[in-house]
Amino acid sequence: MAYAVIDHRLFLIVAASAFLAVGLLRLALIDHQTGRLPDRWTLPLIVAGLLINTVIVGGIPTAAVWGALLGYGAFWAIGTAFYHLRGTEGLGLGDAKLFAASGAWLGVWMLPSMLLVAALTGLFVAVCSNSPRAKEIRFGPYLAASFLLHWMALICYGMEF
Repeated sequence: MAYAVIDHRLFLIVAASAFLAVGLLRLALIDHQTGRLPDRWTLPLIVAGLLINTVIVGGIPTAAVWGALLGYGAFWAIGTAFYHLRGTEGLGLGDAKLFAASGAWLGVWMLPSMLLVAALTGLFVAVCSNSPRAKEIRFGPYLAASFLLHWMALICYGMEF
């Protein structure tokens, strides 16, 4: 009788990737429709990212913890500054929590690249759009797409957490 030996790490990465893809798709759809990124979808992604990195690293995932903290902190600071300058919300805390989740999954070093891809994609769509809603860009779908793209690149080209 032959037994298939499945590397527990590979199984964990595949299961986590499926969880991440479903969560990001749901968040992108919700944000596109409502302009909101609910806590019940963003917060579990932060926790899951920290947990998977803890299991993979086998200890405290320093890059993931810093990624979550700096991801949230950067977007909170930008959103707060925009609000004080313009008197209206320009970047919500849902975006900050989604960016924190990306930091928890990808680590602090991938945040600039992830943000650049999301921003350029959103900008391209806004410039090419003739929609009257082009002034009000919902950033969550672009963050989610860039997040998933970077996660896939990370698992395909090396798990260097």
